[in-house]
Amino acid sequence: MHFTVKPIDVLIAGLWYNFSLMLTDTKDGIMGVRRPAISAFFPAFNDGGTIGSLVVTTLKTLAEVSDDYEVVVVENGSSDYTVEVLEELAQQYEHFRYYAHREPLGYGGALRVGFARCTKELIFYTDGDAQYDPREIKLLLAALTDEVEVVNGWKIDRSDPLHRIIIGRVYHHIVKFMFGFKLRDVDCDFRLIRRHVLDTIELESDSGTICLELVKKLQDAGYRFAEVPVHHYHRSYGKSQFFNFPRLWRTGVQLIELWWKLVWRREHMRR
Repeated sequence: MHFTVKPIDVLIAGLWYNFSLMLTDTKDGIMGVRRPAISAFFPAFNDGGTIGSLVVTTLKTLAEVSDDYEVVVVENGSSDYTVEVLEELAQQYEHFRYYAHREPLGYGGALRVGFARCTKELIFYTDGDAQYDPREIKLLLAALTDEVEVVNGWKIDRSDPLHRIIIGRVYHHIVKFMFGFKLRDVDCDFRLIRRHVLDTIELESDSGTICLELVKKLQDAGYRFAEVPVHHYHRSYGKSQFFNFPRLWRTGVQLIELWWKLVWRREHMRR
């Protein structure tokens, strides 16, 4: 089951959420409004030019909505100065920590490590390239009602070169048909998830197909999704690891393998 939230609903919910926070001066709040414990997690690969501002903005945002929060970065074998930036951040911010790896884990490997390292009741994640605004975490929180376990963003407008937009739309329609996705934008990695639902599924992918695996397994388990519109921005540093033809070919092979496991054999439903 999933719910699509209209932009005006998000605005109203966001205003109410901010108002409720103003009424909260303790962990449980004056009016019983409990400030959630949140982990924010970013996989980072050659994101030295963006990861610093992303972490700092996220720390400031979480401080406004939670008394119990952390920001975690899983560095994924970068060859630029990402690790140096993370070292400086760790020295300055007590709510931040990172895990560096000499060899790349793959995008899926980094996500699996990050999910395992997060300790709070809610887990938010997005990519370290800062193409999303972490301040919009508040929009996700506003949509996380008692009936919802996962809040997924959908891109209002994709700020990428034309060829990436075309490839992205083709990819979206193919995977939606192959896996029966109900989400408006399964390719939007701007998500807030209740930790307990992650504890009920086992993720296996090491590549970018892990996002499809994640959504498919949560959807098949019957967890409820809400979707909210979020902004998507031009990539200001580095380059995408996905949009090159050798990787697209490998992704195609991985999609078929994942379809075989999750749709044809439905292995995850037997466990």
